[in-house]
Amino acid sequence: MGIWKSLKWKKNTLFFLHRELEEITTTRPIAYKGKSPHKKKKPERQQSESVVYLDFSRIFRPLGIVNPGLRRVWFVKDICGIVCAVFTWLLILYAEWVILFVIVLHESSGFSDYLHGSVFYLCSFLAFASHIRAMLTDPGAVPKGNATTEGIRSLGLKKGEVVFKCSKCSSIKPDRAHHCSVCQRCIRKMDHHCPWVNNCVGENNQKYFVLFTLYICIISIHALYLAISHFIMCVSRDWKSCSGMSPPLTTIFLIFLIFEGMLFGIFTGIMFGTQMSAVCTDETGIEQLKKESRERRSRWLSMKAVFGHPFSIHWFSPFSTPKFLATDKIYYSV
Repeated sequence: MGIWKSLKWKKNTLFFLHRELEEITTTRPIAYKGKSPHKKKKPERQQSESVVYLDFSRIFRPLGIVNPGLRRVWFVKDICGIVCAVFTWLLILYAEWVILFVIVLHESSGFSDYLHGSVFYLCSFLAFASHIRAMLTDPGAVPKGNATTEGIRSLGLKKGEVVFKCSKCSSIKPDRAHHCSVCQRCIRKMDHHCPWVNNCVGENNQKYFVLFTLYICIISIHALYLAISHFIMCVSRDWKSCSGMSPPLTTIFLIFLIFEGMLFGIFTGIMFGTQMSAVCTDETGIEQLKKESRERRSRWLSMKAVFGHPFSIHWFSPFSTPKFLATDKIYYSV
């Protein structure tokens, strides 16, 4: 009897142990120290594109303007650049308003006043158009993510030639191309990224940027001359005959215009000189900082490479697209 009771007790004990093990393995979650091997990874956030393509064809189609280029207009989504671009337009509009309502339109207005006003408005219009073209023109972006096996094979490289892949945008990086952290693209012949035009200055839009700095410099100097001469005239004559506004308001508007003309005249003058030096020496701002040595073109060929071929009045027009010479085959190097 004692042996039988002992065996029965052991059998019941094993039965309860088996049930408890079943509950543990089926219902109770296993606690891991650290990360669980079965935990799902969170999907990585995709970095939003900083460049979008706008469609202006619907706006200009009713006006009879049909251009395939209006379907894909380059635009950089950068808050700082957009604010700087809008601020630039406001400064141009302020100068135009003061020139028209304070300096040109008054009781003793003459032919010279209207002539100065016409020249100023023409140059400011060209400056505004140059700014728009510099901002909305693709500066020479390399196709993103084209550093694939098929993309490299399509180049038809010879033996010994190599390509350089950009680690940031996974694109084939041509010679003289650099990656822009704002545009998130590699830009051919990149000079710098300018927040005032909300775009990179590169191979395709350097002409418009040079014209923008030129015309802004011209209207700044012109506005400075007109504001100072008009202020002297108002002081030496009767204020009522030289301005339709009160003397305090006229003085405030002219002082702000003088300050604006001095500031932007000096700034854009330096920028224009720097850009023309870069064009003539066939050296971008980044290449100058890095002190990269390479074979350069002559000054005349460098000018044609930026403004087009041949030389004409279209060099000074922001509405004409440069006609470039037949470019040599692009060699890719490390």
